[in-house]
Amino acid sequence: MAATSGEQPVINKNKKHRKEKPWDTDDIDQWTIEPFAPDHNKGGIFTEESSFATLFPKYRENYLREVWSAVTKVLDPYGIACTLDLVHGSMSVRTTRKTFDPYIILKARDIIKLLARGVAITQAQKVLQDDMACDIIKIGNLVRNKDRFVKRRQRLIGPDGSTLKAIELLTQCYVLVQGNTVSVMGPYKSLKEVRRIVLDCMKNIHPIYRIKELMIRRELAKDPKLATESWDRFLPKFRKRHLKTSEKTSKKNEKLAVNDETRAKKEKPAKKVYTPFPPPQQPRKVDLQLESGEYFLKVHEREAREVQQRKQKQAEATLKRRAERAEAYVAPKEEAAPTVEEKRKRRHTEVDSDDRAGRSKKKKKDVATEA
Repeated sequence: MAATSGEQPVINKNKKHRKEKPWDTDDIDQWTIEPFAPDHNKGGIFTEESSFATLFPKYRENYLREVWSAVTKVLDPYGIACTLDLVHGSMSVRTTRKTFDPYIILKARDIIKLLARGVAITQAQKVLQDDMACDIIKIGNLVRNKDRFVKRRQRLIGPDGSTLKAIELLTQCYVLVQGNTVSVMGPYKSLKEVRRIVLDCMKNIHPIYRIKELMIRRELAKDPKLATESWDRFLPKFRKRHLKTSEKTSKKNEKLAVNDETRAKKEKPAKKVYTPFPPPQQPRKVDLQLESGEYFLKVHEREAREVQQRKQKQAEATLKRRAERAEAYVAPKEEAAPTVEEKRKRRHTEVDSDDRAGRSKKKKKDVATEA
């Protein structure tokens, strides 16, 4: 009995009721999301109608009117009805008796939100896919100063949209910066990364730091050896450098010095001599026209005179501009290289000056010794 009991494997107390599952093999992917078919809805027709509505800006009205037939065509296979109200400026979606997917109404809500924020229908309809989600990030109230907000929003786009393109390539997302919001479409994990980049950019952290980190993570993911290790030693650590009190004061003093210089450069206007009499009355426009004789001209003659004066000013301005452009092409004055004779003369003069200096020094020494 002891031998038989020794041969039996020790079974964990928590796993004693587990049974083998021959149908569950290793080649089955447990993480695949199967498309939701009408057969999956065991409950049948929904008991209540669900609906969502959203407003859209005035400038989107013409586009939505043109595209609304395509929107209805996209939502019709899922049994979702949509209406466009141009009077109140709103879009709405609702479930019908044909709707079989309980979650599709939320996807339809996302479509109308994206359309209101400037996303094209060809891109917005991809939200209906199961592996695709959207996020609308509000950035309007994160920065108080308007100029600073515009600069940081432009920093998110980058020169010729290069920063935005880099974010899209690294996160596999579609990003659209429009007004006070940033519309993002992509996988759930990538949406978190994009939101982090956008919010950090509004907090004055440049997107290039996050982009660099994402690039490093992308390369590390290719190595299977590092799958179980921590990546903290490879990732860059960017920390804000706090200035010392002495550095702050020196910067402040430099600014004050610059301000003082600019004030000193500005010439103070001369004080006017006080007179109790009022200033002389200025001539009216009609008086000036009477003096120049323009008042007696006819309307077409006056217009011709104005055109002539305008053309004269334009001709003077063009001449001035041409002269400024021509200055760039004027060759600078070049000094000719000294000839052999000039070099000899220069040497002789230098030698003579040295001899005179030596003689004057000797004379001073002799006078000092005699005294």
